[in-house]
Amino acid sequence: MSGKDRRMRLHPGEVEASGWRVETLLDVVRLLRDTSPDVVGRPRVVAIDGRGGAGKSTLVERMRRLVPDSAVVHTDDVAWHQAYFDWGHLLVEHVLGPVHRGEAVEFRPRPWVERGRTGAISVPAGVEVVWLEGTGVLRQELAQWIDASIWVQGDLDQQERRLVSRDGDSAAQQQHIADWLAEELPFLQRERPWEKATLVANGTTHLRHDPASEIVVSSPVGPRT
Repeated sequence: MSGKDRRMRLHPGEVEASGWRVETLLDVVRLLRDTSPDVVGRPRVVAIDGRGGAGKSTLVERMRRLVPDSAVVHTDDVAWHQAYFDWGHLLVEHVLGPVHRGEAVEFRPRPWVERGRTGAISVPAGVEVVWLEGTGVLRQELAQWIDASIWVQGDLDQQERRLVSRDGDSAAQQQHIADWLAEELPFLQRERPWEKATLVANGTTHLRHDPASEIVVSSPVGPRT
């Protein structure tokens, strides 16, 4: 099923996708696998990118349930007290490099150690898929490490309501958002991840579908790189 959705409010530079259609999540997983048929001896790396509040975390959890033999890496964990976007080298050295060698990952970033955060970023050896979730993951710097990807596009008004519901709207949070946008906007306008993605998913759709088993998707917007 395909059709039109309501127009989205997007940041400058982002082009709205069109021709939205409803697909089963299972078919999308199959498509992502088919995009990289030559992957052998290591997990397939699938990136899920999108702005804050777009629905990335919800989508990646649904995908993970469809592929039980998989692991999720959130870039927010790599970036924790590191930088908003300057963490690509850490991801390559400590996560993507080992994953591509078929090795397990057990990474405790320096700020975790210095600030007493427990646990680690973990990926068991031998999993089928590593889902890589976070704003800014679909960038040229990481292109050679990623086998397939989804850009989650959504209406900014709805995304902002989700963020307020999740994180509140205190003065400190408003300042955090302002600081984030000061780096996010030029970064995404430069990288244009909606052009690089295997698929674009609608994170704030009004098209009729079953969120438990279906997703609204479109082809990438603009030229592929």
